[in-house]
Amino acid sequence: MEGEASKTKTVCVTGAGGFVGSWLVRRLLSTGEYTVHGTVRDLGDRRTGHLKALDGAGERLRLFKADVLDYAGVAYAVSGCGGVFHVASPVPADKPQNPEVEVLAPAVRGTQNVLKACHQAKVGRVVVVSSAAAVAMNPGFPRDAVLDEDAWSDEDHCRTTGMWYALSKTLAEREALAYAEKTGLDVVTVCPPLVLGPLLQRVANTSSLVLVNLLKGDRDTVEDKARNAVDVRDLADALVLAYETPEASGRYICGAYRKKLSEMVDIVKSFYPDLTRPMKFVEGEEERMMSSKKLQALGWKLRAVEECLRDSVESYKAAGLLPE
Repeated sequence: MEGEASKTKTVCVTGAGGFVGSWLVRRLLSTGEYTVHGTVRDLGDRRTGHLKALDGAGERLRLFKADVLDYAGVAYAVSGCGGVFHVASPVPADKPQNPEVEVLAPAVRGTQNVLKACHQAKVGRVVVVSSAAAVAMNPGFPRDAVLDEDAWSDEDHCRTTGMWYALSKTLAEREALAYAEKTGLDVVTVCPPLVLGPLLQRVANTSSLVLVNLLKGDRDTVEDKARNAVDVRDLADALVLAYETPEASGRYICGAYRKKLSEMVDIVKSFYPDLTRPMKFVEGEEERMMSSKKLQALGWKLRAVEECLRDSVESYKAAGLLPE
């Protein structure tokens, strides 16, 4: 029994060095209960130094060099784990030259490899980080509809319009849930929208650059659309909640708030009146409304948008991404 209890408290996080992965590792280590296996593509200090510096990392964090397309590497990292958080997936900042190779294969085949390794290792539960992009990209939905977990992005629409990230997340999440149905593997998926919050890693990630570039005034005219967003720390809490709650099942939308970009800028201005450049906002097509009631029913709590934006900007300034 002691060995089984140890296995339950040993978990693997794929993509541990990224924005979400780093905060998830920190959240797991902070409990004092979990031993964490983290997969990274580069073991160098530039990519992993922030992980090694986390409280508890010296005793309870083990890093593995593994690409999700390398089944053997993934299987080695997952071995001995009672739970797995599959976070690793490409988030392209620019239009990919070869979307099949750069985006779709890592997302879909990578997920297949993780699931197969988990099934072979008899992992108790797999929590897959999907995206709101797998929920809302469907022109057939009424504009005023509030989307829940039954909503799925339209794959043909994503492909014909070049929304490769949305397509990759839709295909990967469908694969995860189908694999669970076929094999009996316990899989829960979590779908966050735009993820903001303070940085732990040294390199700015794609979602953080949305806010950084907005505040730097990279464009004179900004399409002022409402964006769904969540703080990375609240997302980490949601992922652990989905893992630890026995009755959790299926999909969970994980969105904290919905704000126009101009509203986000106004909130930042209230803290840092001299930080933002003047810019012209024009009306834009707004993101779909989504409900996180299913996740909140598990007991998920979230912080105020003001705290999220203030802490985000503080970390961007500390990282040299914004002026002091």
